[in-house]
Amino acid sequence: MRDDDTIDDQGAPQGMTGRSDDTPSSVQVGVLREPRSLRTRLGGLVNLRRRRPVLLAAGVLCCLGVTAVAGVQARPDERADDRAGTEAALAERGQQAASRAEIRTPVTIVPSTPAAASPTAATPSPTPSATRTTKPKPRPKPKPRPKRIVPVAGLDQAQMDNAKEIVRAGRAMGVPRRALIIAVATAMQESNLYNYASGVLPESQNYPHQAIGWDHDSVGLFQQRPSSGWGEVGQLMDPAFATRAFLTALLEIPGWADLPLTVAAQAVQISAYPDLYAQHEWRATEVVAAILV
Repeated sequence: MRDDDTIDDQGAPQGMTGRSDDTPSSVQVGVLREPRSLRTRLGGLVNLRRRRPVLLAAGVLCCLGVTAVAGVQARPDERADDRAGTEAALAERGQQAASRAEIRTPVTIVPSTPAAASPTAATPSPTPSATRTTKPKPRPKPKPRPKRIVPVAGLDQAQMDNAKEIVRAGRAMGVPRRALIIAVATAMQESNLYNYASGVLPESQNYPHQAIGWDHDSVGLFQQRPSSGWGEVGQLMDPAFATRAFLTALLEIPGWADLPLTVAAQAVQISAYPDLYAQHEWRATEVVAAILV
């Protein structure tokens, strides 16, 4: 600022600071009652700075770029009402500028959880998936096949399977190994470990069988006779039932476990050739051992 109360404009071209007062101004104050010259308005503003320093008006001067119009001298003879109107206008513009320049803290919107949501709020329906996958049903596990035991002691597979049926039935009864050996040796002598039907009893041929014999009405692995009370024809053609019938009779013999095999077998079968059971003892022992492994 110069000594003559005019504002220096360092960036303005030479000769611009002394322009005439009657030059119309392009800057207007919104609430002034009548148009005034730029020098008059700026002079009131300079007087305002001298007499009543207002912090808000000074901030507005920065925002409105008063420095662009510096260099204009203020008139000391400006009327008091002009100064009051200018002051009021600048104060109002300063409040507006201050409110626009105020730094606003951004508000963070926290999405509400389903538990905190209003009970009247509509719950969006789930969007169906584009493709519907069907869980494959588990395949039923195949039933385990019975273990096939390799024949031993010169037997074929059919004979070995029948020996396994005898051992299985005996194990279900809880008899000791010795009883199993006696039962297998007896079946070797009576039927050669084949399930026999009888030619005398045609009914016996209606059941699974592997051979047909003609020794009276004797049937099955142990050649038991229905007429002697061993059971029905259909029952005696079942290897498991025939084995249980034989072992039940064997366990009723006193001291059977200490008797020679041939004596124990003869006590049950009442055969015409009691000494023939002994020849099968070693083979029966090997067969039972192979099945119980």
